[in-house]
Amino acid sequence: MKKVFIAATFVAVAALSACDRNPTVVVPTPVAVPVPGPAGPSGATGATGSTGSTGSTGSTGSTGSSGTGTTVIVTPPTPPASS
Repeated sequence: MKKVFIAATFVAVAALSACDRNPTVVVPTPVAVPVPGPAGPSGATGATGSTGSTGSTGSTGSTGSSGTGTTVIVTPPTPPASS
């Protein structure tokens, strides 16, 4: 009976002492970010591309119908003379 009491006391002390611990704070170290250097010299000019193929000619349109009314032509007004 004494051994059970001693074991229970030991477990209780271990459990209570774990509650009193201060949490360990780990501060991450900053990571150095590389800074890009100056731009290098520009490269040589590339070759000119090939010319594309010519498109095909469209079909001829149909003839329109004859007019049946009066045609009115409106001329724009004459601009004023500048002074």
